[in-house]
Amino acid sequence: MAARIPAGREVVLETDRLLLRPWRVAEAVVQRELWTERDPRVPPHRRIDADGRPTVAELEDAIRAGRPSSTGLPAVERKAAGDVIGYCGLIDGGRGFEGEPELAFELLRRTWHRGYATEASMAILDWARSSGYERLWATVREWNTASRRVLAKLGFTEAGRKEVDAVHGTTLFTTKRL
Repeated sequence: MAARIPAGREVVLETDRLLLRPWRVAEAVVQRELWTERDPRVPPHRRIDADGRPTVAELEDAIRAGRPSSTGLPAVERKAAGDVIGYCGLIDGGRGFEGEPELAFELLRRTWHRGYATEASMAILDWARSSGYERLWATVREWNTASRRVLAKLGFTEAGRKEVDAVHGTTLFTTKRL
């Protein structure tokens, strides 16, 4: 799932409505749907390319291999429906500082505005705190008001660092002490 979890150890987190757990190969279709839904302002390396990649088969292979990438972030499953709606977790080697991972989340559009991103992120923050982390980072595009609201609800504040990108939008760096 995240930073400093020993190899072979699966972490499953549970909230009132959600399970955060490892991805299953059959759920590659959900990952592909996330790729197709991304805003056109998202940089091209995070969108479906002209050749239709990544394909479902490539995403299945990545899940099987347990490759570190967004596919390595835990799946967010709604307990009542039993469906996977996205991911939420920590990225080692994010754009913060060494030993301070980055919070990342992405949910299917049809599940937005129900508090799932906040709920899943709170579970990750609790896990990070109990695992000894003192601070987390999150990056967000200035135009992504929904994610900015989630981060504000979680207590992340702007760190005064920005990466200006005239094409894809300015990236804001936020941080939270645990």
